[in-house]
Amino acid sequence: MVNHHGVHFLEKKHEKLTVNKSNKNDILQLLGEPSTKSTFDRDMWIYIERKISTGKIYYLGKEKLIVNNVLVLELNNMGLLASKELYTKEDMKDLKFAENSTDPSYRKRSFVYDFLSSMRQKINDPLGKRKKN
Repeated sequence: MVNHHGVHFLEKKHEKLTVNKSNKNDILQLLGEPSTKSTFDRDMWIYIERKISTGKIYYLGKEKLIVNNVLVLELNNMGLLASKELYTKEDMKDLKFAENSTDPSYRKRSFVYDFLSSMRQKINDPLGKRKKN
């Protein structure tokens, strides 16, 4: 089963758009309304296409990314296409996370440790009647 989100065949459709010739009406007719419009610059339109397939039974239903295209169109002040950029699945970068960890800043016998220990002790035995170890 394939789940499809966004504009179908975005990679083929973007080839029909010509820089400095295609206008807003051509873009809307070919691709429809954009997925998002830039909040900083009203003349930047973003179209998204994403296909995900559910995996085989021996993969326990893990989803597989088939297509992930993003088309960024920039329009000039006259409504003509100024530039276009297509980003595909291959353009995606794998992010690497650091394996190092930060040790907590409190250690045994520090002021914070002593304070939190006494608070815990007061919460557990508010009347001070428990036997101390």
